[in-house]
Amino acid sequence: MLVDNAVDGDSRVQKAARSAADAGWDVTLIGCAHVDAERRWRLGDAEVRVLPLVAPCPTPPIVSGLRGVSGLRAQLVARGGLPLRAARLARRPVEHAEVRYWQARLGDRAWRRLEPGLWDYERVAGPVVDALRPDLIHAHDFRMLGVAARVVDRARAAGRDVKLVWDAHEWLPGARPRRDNARWLPAHLGYVREYVGHADAVVTVSDTLADLLVRDHDLPDRPTVVLNAPVTAALEPTASEPPALESAAFETADLAAPDLRQRCGLRPDTPLLVYSGAMAVQRGVDTVVEALPLLPGVHLALVVADPAAAYVRQVVVRAARHGVGDRVHVLPYVPHRQLVAFLAAADIGLIPLHHWPNHEIALITKFFEYAHARLPIVVSDVRTMAETVRATGQGEVFRARDAADLARAIRAVLADPARYRAAYEGPNSPLPGWTWEAQAGHLDALYRRLLTPTR
Repeated sequence: MLVDNAVDGDSRVQKAARSAADAGWDVTLIGCAHVDAERRWRLGDAEVRVLPLVAPCPTPPIVSGLRGVSGLRAQLVARGGLPLRAARLARRPVEHAEVRYWQARLGDRAWRRLEPGLWDYERVAGPVVDALRPDLIHAHDFRMLGVAARVVDRARAAGRDVKLVWDAHEWLPGARPRRDNARWLPAHLGYVREYVGHADAVVTVSDTLADLLVRDHDLPDRPTVVLNAPVTAALEPTASEPPALESAAFETADLAAPDLRQRCGLRPDTPLLVYSGAMAVQRGVDTVVEALPLLPGVHLALVVADPAAAYVRQVVVRAARHGVGDRVHVLPYVPHRQLVAFLAAADIGLIPLHHWPNHEIALITKFFEYAHARLPIVVSDVRTMAETVRATGQGEVFRARDAADLARAIRAVLADPARYRAAYEGPNSPLPGWTWEAQAGHLDALYRRLLTPTR
């Protein structure tokens, strides 16, 4: 398996590697990250190797005229003659011209000039994967697709048949664009288009995204959907532990989960909302803070990767300005195998996303984590999750970015929580299918189909 990160913070990748090893496959999971030296550990019977990734190469200029303009602006910024924001705005026409120039010359291969840092993944991981001589490569997300495709090409040229599975974690055309780099999105779109045809099978995270991938890439077969569901079965801890807290804790499933309410200093009868996950403007936590003054006595727990991060601090300051600072509690992540039990102490799980293409099509990880914690879910009206919540009756939907409507939805759930929790009980409960154990079966079946000899 290949992934473009340090593994320890990526629960989907960890779960895929460990469950495949548990099913009998010989698994090596290779990550690429900005670390000082190679790191190794084991997830169950799967070996993990994180390789040091150097800083990306600088982007080359396209023509002398554009090079001169860019250089002049850089000098003006350095001398204080042009504000940094103005310099960024002034650079955009140059970058757009660069994109058009290289796309006209190279088509999808233009990423080689627009985003040459992608070669770093090839340089670091390619020789390691070649030496492993795999029968199947599972490439997670988009950056490792090209690395895997080139390994497959080299292996087949040497007479070995290697299968390639691409796991599309998100819809790349719907990714939030980087304001400071007009090259990033068109370069990566071309990169994926160049190599997607090398994949023997595609895996993704939702039915909606599967349909988009078929449409965008004219795939011969519909992708296998593997939901980002949580692990529910207890695993025995292993002797070998990874160097990072998140991964080390992944192996210690026998430890009791910490107590969310106790960490917030709250009584059992205090209404408690929880938001767990990444913090960014488009995630909508500001809307929750704006709704709290409309919800007397209701507290909010934010379970985040870095409680000291700049945006998290901004949210805390915003809460104080609204007079609700004493009702907002910021807590660090707990190991993902303990997260469901940790979240269960809350009254409502929040998903207040803004409208954005990738938000519309996904059933995100925290959706399933809240569900297995038996929490009623209050979600903004992003398409797929809103439709699911309405169909199951497990929560309420509110208008994205509308604090008053969010407060209405929260009050409705707090008035009759048993009504919403009932969706998780009985023969029609969606929970049995919303487990990693159930989803891992789809991956195992796909691997076996690809590697079963045919006449």
